[in-house]
Amino acid sequence: MERQILHVDVNNAFLSWTAIDMLENGYKEDIRNIISVIGGDETCRRGVVLAKSTLAKKYNILTGESIFMARKKCNKLQVFRGADKRYLEFSDNLYKMLLEYSDKVERYSIDECFLEMTGCLMGRTLNEIAIEIIKRVKEELKFTVNIGISNNKLLAKMASDFEKPDKIHTLFKEEIKDKFWTLPINELFMLGKKTTPKLLKMNIKTIGDLAKSNKNKIENIFGKHGKILWEYANGIDDSEVIYEQTLPKGIGHSITMSKDTSNIEELNKILLGLTEQVCYRLRKYNLKATIVNVQIRTKNFENYTRQKSLLRATTVTKEIYEQGKILLKELYAGRELRLIGIRVDGLVSTDQDVQISIFDEGKEGSQHKKYEKVDKVLDSIKDKHGDSLVMLGGRLK
Repeated sequence: MERQILHVDVNNAFLSWTAIDMLENGYKEDIRNIISVIGGDETCRRGVVLAKSTLAKKYNILTGESIFMARKKCNKLQVFRGADKRYLEFSDNLYKMLLEYSDKVERYSIDECFLEMTGCLMGRTLNEIAIEIIKRVKEELKFTVNIGISNNKLLAKMASDFEKPDKIHTLFKEEIKDKFWTLPINELFMLGKKTTPKLLKMNIKTIGDLAKSNKNKIENIFGKHGKILWEYANGIDDSEVIYEQTLPKGIGHSITMSKDTSNIEELNKILLGLTEQVCYRLRKYNLKATIVNVQIRTKNFENYTRQKSLLRATTVTKEIYEQGKILLKELYAGRELRLIGIRVDGLVSTDQDVQISIFDEGKEGSQHKKYEKVDKVLDSIKDKHGDSLVMLGGRLK
């Protein structure tokens, strides 16, 4: 199965996060909408531009240059100190949201994450999930991101650097020639400033020029790094998404719908899809859930949640879905909804001794074991052929 990778990159992170912090603390103006930069202490004569607004870019103000030089380019420039203490908080909020889409999330830097989405699509496309993430980040976290989509980390990262802000770009193998090879050589990931002039002297001006050059020659001149650069220019990258392999305290997934709806049948179908994904991830961790929590958001942005303890610890999709349906019905009350979500908590290991339910025997126990077997078969098919091939019957209509 071909890999499915997303790269999520916060647009102008330090300026955006500082702007949000200032607005939350009563500042009347959004500094993202004025000629502004985040910079160091000018009184120490060490002040440099750490981040700049879109309007500041129009004056050719550059990250890393002195604030003194930046002011010479625009005398209306406003300089603000960064909200350093909150940057990690904003980064954590993004990371936690992305964990709702995949358990394999790599924090590449404070403002960048890779998501290994292989096996996590649950019948949707990468583009549909990227659109949802873009929308949720803007609405819930109040900043914007770019998302790159591809089949490896390198191409996903390169794609996210295309036109900004608040954009989604793809860069698949069949798009390399038109989207990638035409870029200037200095835009290739991992290409240092000292290497660029050497390549230009060799008449290698674009990424495509490097891709078409003799691999052995490049490796002889630049060593192992030359081999890597040649492979990158050809879109070759087998690196894995490196993620924290710790057991989660809870597993959840939510979706912002393309349009508000009060149709309970449609909402139940969406809830089933979310439950399938949550339970699939639950079983991959060899965990069972004892609590189900359903969340809704109305068209007026009102949030409601309700949870219920299960009669037994379980990984069975049908059992968790049935409880989720009850909670959704109690919460929904005929209102038009824009978001629904389901989460399981109170997780215990499948090997851990848990209280035996009276339903573990007889007809109920037999049904439970039957559903467990069905889930295992579906999981094995998804693992082998992808998650869009098979789904529970309730969503096939």
